[in-house]
Amino acid sequence: METVPAILVGLFFAVSVYLMLSKQLVRMMLGIAILGNAVNMSIFVNGRLTREVPPVIPEGLLVPTEVTANPLPQALVLTAIVISFSFFAFLLVLAFRAYQEVGTDDVNDMRVAEPENDPLPPQGY
Repeated sequence: METVPAILVGLFFAVSVYLMLSKQLVRMMLGIAILGNAVNMSIFVNGRLTREVPPVIPEGLLVPTEVTANPLPQALVLTAIVISFSFFAFLLVLAFRAYQEVGTDDVNDMRVAEPENDPLPPQGY
């Protein structure tokens, strides 16, 4: 049952690495977003994908009577979703501002700190 989600996580990682190696900022940002989803799915799959009862202990008992779901991966994934969304929003604003300043979304054309006409730095001393 967990082989299909594991293959999907691997596919998400492969697609995200491919997109992050691109020269366009939009593709890089999509790769980062997909990487966050791949990590979240990986944590969720490692927490076992079973349909179990919620982790509620009945009144008068110290431990649950039957197998319950693990709430830790769910809490970690929920926190990671919030953090990755805020990180993606920050990257979106940063990329938009860089596009406004430079006028392109190609990373090789954004070399403002290293203009093409300047001489190379000294190679040795």
